[in-house]
Amino acid sequence: EAQLVESGGGSVQAGGSLRLSCAASGFAFDGYAIGWFRQTPGKKREGVSCISSSGDTITWRDSAKGRFTISRDNVQKIVYLYMNNLKPEDTATYYCGAEWKYCSDNGSPGEYEFWGQGTQVTVPS
Repeated sequence: EAQLVESGGGSVQAGGSLRLSCAASGFAFDGYAIGWFRQTPGKKREGVSCISSSGDTITWRDSAKGRFTISRDNVQKIVYLYMNNLKPEDTATYYCGAEWKYCSDNGSPGEYEFWGQGTQVTVPS
């Protein structure tokens, strides 16, 4: 059974950092792109960043560019999202999703096959 498990969320002061992890099992991890998305209550899930099966990366959210970095470890089957200089507007539940090979250009979550349960990130204002 395909499974993604997010971890690493928490509450951090503005300007702080977190490293989110997305651990995969039950599917051919190295053939999939992994995307990070976030969602707040009452709003649609929005794409943050993605890494393709070959390691190409894209950051969809302009607000995350220069602050968030994505990487993957195909041996450990984990994708990381390093988040620096966190801001209150980064507060959300963060999810990882798996899509075959390539990241979508627009960060739409519709093409992603598998999802994790999410991890909460809170940056108090």
